[in-house]
Amino acid sequence: MIQLNQLTMNSEKVKNSLNISPAIRIGVLGFGGLGQAAAKLLAAKQEMILVAAADQKGYAYAAEGLNTQECIATYQSQGSVGHLEPVGTLTNQSIQDVIEIAQPVDGYFLALPNLPNDFIPSVAKEFIKSGWRGVLVDAIKRTTAVEQLLAMKEELLAAGITYMTGCGATPGLLTAAAALAAQSYAEIHQVEITFGVGIANWEAYRATVREDIGHIPGYTVETARAMTDAEVEALLDKTNGVLTLTNMEHADDVILEVAGIVGRDRVTVGGVVDTRNPKKPLSTNVKVTGRTFEGKISTHTFTLGDETSMAANVCGPAFGYLKAGRQLHQRGIYGIFTAAEIMPQFVR
Repeated sequence: MIQLNQLTMNSEKVKNSLNISPAIRIGVLGFGGLGQAAAKLLAAKQEMILVAAADQKGYAYAAEGLNTQECIATYQSQGSVGHLEPVGTLTNQSIQDVIEIAQPVDGYFLALPNLPNDFIPSVAKEFIKSGWRGVLVDAIKRTTAVEQLLAMKEELLAAGITYMTGCGATPGLLTAAAALAAQSYAEIHQVEITFGVGIANWEAYRATVREDIGHIPGYTVETARAMTDAEVEALLDKTNGVLTLTNMEHADDVILEVAGIVGRDRVTVGGVVDTRNPKKPLSTNVKVTGRTFEGKISTHTFTLGDETSMAANVCGPAFGYLKAGRQLHQRGIYGIFTAAEIMPQFVR
C-alpha cells in the first residue's frame, strides 16, 4: 500500500512538473451542423472533454464525458440529444436547464444561430443570472450582436465570466490575422475579407444559411428567419444553390475598431457560399493594405487552405480562444474580449 501511494504521489509530481492540467470540461449549446462538428473536433482532443450538449428540445450531460457518435446519431434519428439514454433530458428550456444542472462545466461554445441579433446576448444574460462562472466563446457574425455583447462588459465582469466573442473563422481567425498583419504598417488603408464556403447539404447548416440570406439585398435578418425550408429551397433553386454576398454587416469591423487596428469604415467583408457542393467556390483570405513607416504601400494576404472546411475553420479557432479564455479566467480576468485582442492557443 505504501508503494502504491508513493507511486501515486510521484505521478502527481510528474504531472505538476509537466504542467499537465485536468481536461477542460466543455459544453456545446446548439447541436446542428456546427455543434455536431464541434463535438467531432473535441472527440480527438486531450485537453478538452465534451460533457454537455443542448439543442432546442433537450440536453445531454455526463460528467465523465459524452459519447460523440451516440449524441450525433441520437440527434439525427430522433431530433434531440435529450433522447439519449440514460444521460439525456427533454425540456423546452434546454439552455436554462443545462446551465443549472450540468455542473461543473468550465466553458461553453455557443454554436447558436445569430437570429435574431439579440439572441446570443440574451443567452449570455441567462449565464449571468444563473451565477455560473467560467468561459463563454461564440462564433457570432453580426456587428449589431457584438455591439450588444460589448455593452455587457461590466455585467460579465461582475458575474465572473470571461467571454470571448467573434471567435470563429470570420470574425475570428481572419480578424486575428489582420491584427497581426497590421503591425507592419504605420497606417492601415484597407482590410478586405473574402470567404468561400462549400457545403454538401444546406439543411445541415439551416441557421447559418439563413443568416447569409439576411445579407442579400431585399432580405433582412427578420425575413430570413421567418422563411420556411421550402422558401429557402426555392431561393436556392433560383441561384443554383449559390449565394453571393457583398458589403456584409460583419463584426470584423467593430472588432478591429475596438482593438485600435483600423476604423470600421475601412473594413469590408464578402464572399460566396455554395450550398450544393462541398468544394469551396473560391479561396478564403484576408488582405491588409497599408503604408509602412518608410512610406511604402503594400498588401499582406493571408489565405486559408481550400481543403479546410468551414466547420474546421470555425470550431478550431473557437476552442483555441476558449483555451486562452480559460487561462485568463484562472487568473481572475473577467469581462469580454474579442478575437483581435486575445490570440487563440492550439488545443492538443
